[in-house]
Amino acid sequence: MTHFGDFEPLCHQVPSYPWCNLFYRQLRHSNSSVLQGPSADPASAPIGVNPVCGIPLVNHDGSLANIANIIACALSMLLVLVLIFWTSRRRAAVGRVEFRLFLILYFLTLPFQLISTGAFLQQGSTALTAITAVHAGLVAATFWTLLGNAIVSTQVVEDGTLSSIIPFDFFILAFFAATTYIALDVGFTFTHVFGPSNPPQDLHSIPLFVFTNIWPGAAAILYFIIMAYVVLGMLNEVRPMWYFVLAAVLFILSQLDFFLLNKVICEHTSQKIDGTFVATVLETAAVTVLYFAWRSITEESWEDDMYYPR
Repeated sequence: MTHFGDFEPLCHQVPSYPWCNLFYRQLRHSNSSVLQGPSADPASAPIGVNPVCGIPLVNHDGSLANIANIIACALSMLLVLVLIFWTSRRRAAVGRVEFRLFLILYFLTLPFQLISTGAFLQQGSTALTAITAVHAGLVAATFWTLLGNAIVSTQVVEDGTLSSIIPFDFFILAFFAATTYIALDVGFTFTHVFGPSNPPQDLHSIPLFVFTNIWPGAAAILYFIIMAYVVLGMLNEVRPMWYFVLAAVLFILSQLDFFLLNKVICEHTSQKIDGTFVATVLETAAVTVLYFAWRSITEESWEDDMYYPR
C-alpha cells in the first residue's frame, strides 16, 4: 500500500523523475538488493528506481542521454535571459525587482534540471546526488518567488523597498536551505532524521515529498487565486486575467505531460527520449506568458535617457 510521502510509484512509473536520484544513492549504499532490472547496474542505470521505462546512461546501447530535454533546457535558458533583460529595462514597473528574482531563480533551475535528468552522470554518484539536491532547493525557492510576487502585487508592502526585499530574500534562502539540506540528507543519509527510507523499497520521505511535490502545486494555486483578486478585484480589469489563465493552463499541461504522457513517449521511442522536454517547453511557455501578464498590469517603464542617464 502506498502512503503519503512514498516516492516509489513515481520513481517506478515516471521517467526522468529527478528526485529519484537521491533514493538511488541511498539504496546503493544501504540496501542495494532493492535495485533490480535496469537499476541494478549504475554504469547503465536510467533516472529512477527500477523504472518501467527510462533513458539509459549516455553511450550505453547507443544512448544520447536525455538529448531532447537537454536541448529544451538550453533553449529555455536563452529565452529566460531575454525575459530577464526585458524586465530589467522596465525600471519603473511595479514589482520589477521581485519578478526579476523569480525569473533568475527559474533560470537557475534549468541547468540543474538539465543535469539531474540528463542521463549523462552515473546514478548513485556523489556529483549527481549533490546536483539533484541543489536542484530541489532551487525549485522550492522558485515557487516561493512566484507566490511572493503575488503577495507584492497586492501592495501590502511597497515593492522594491527594504520592507519587501528583505523578507522576500529571506524566504528564498529559507526554502532553498531547508529543501537542499533535506534532499542531501535523503541522498547521503548524514543523519537518520530524513533517511534512510523505512522500509527501503517505499522510497519514503514526507519532508522531501512536501517540498518537491505539495509545495510547488500549493504555491501555484495560491498565486493564481491572489492574482485573480488583484486583477479582477483591485484593478477591475478582465483582459490581463486571460494571460494568467493561459499560464495556468500551460503549467497544468506541463504536469499532465510529465506524470502521464512522459512514459508513453519513452515507450514509443524505445527509450531514446521521454516527455520531459515537452514539460520543459510548456513550463517555459507558462513563465513567458507570466511575463506578459505582469507587463500588462504594471506601469510602463520610463526608459528615456533624459530620466535615466547612463
